Amino acid sequence: MKKQLFTLLFTAGIAICSFAQSKPDSLTGKHTGTKFSIGTEAGLPVGNISTAYNFVLGGSLKLEVPTSTTTYLTLSAGYNAFFLKDLFKGFDIPSTSGFIPLKAGLKGYVADNFFLEGQAGIVFSTESGGGHAFAWSPGLGYSFNNGLELGLRYEGWTNGGTTGQISARIAYRF
Repeated sequence: MKKQLFTLLFTAGIAICSFAQSKPDSLTGKHTGTKFSIGTEAGLPVGNISTAYNFVLGGSLKLEVPTSTTTYLTLSAGYNAFFLKDLFKGFDIPSTSGFIPLKAGLKGYVADNFFLEGQAGIVFSTESGGGHAFAWSPGLGYSFNNGLELGLRYEGWTNGGTTGQISARIAYRF
């Protein structure tokens, strides 16, 4: 597991260094350099996990490195808290379960500021003995010219079964 995480971080570091140059696009004049965003997320659990948890709240950081004028390599890290339904409170179950997803992927602008995105990586449970799982998430969104970005995605975590959520992200991108 440590080798896989090291390989992901090493590859990301090489990509960031190789695309660190920043210049305005010759047609639009927009800045096409490396972007960073910080956002908040809210979602609904789907699948089997939705029987015990009713919503998800979290935050995330995302780095975007341009590979062309319309495509970015993305690296993201965050925290998600799954909130237990009232029905299960009072049992020996924590009222929230925390997870830390680390993902890499591609983000492509298909029309003006509208984008499609796909990411994959690993998610770690913050609970004792919680383990980890493979994470994957297709999504779409819109980047406003003032730095605001709205996104919607499905995120699945697979480890002998799939835990899923449909999430919305609102972020400031600079």
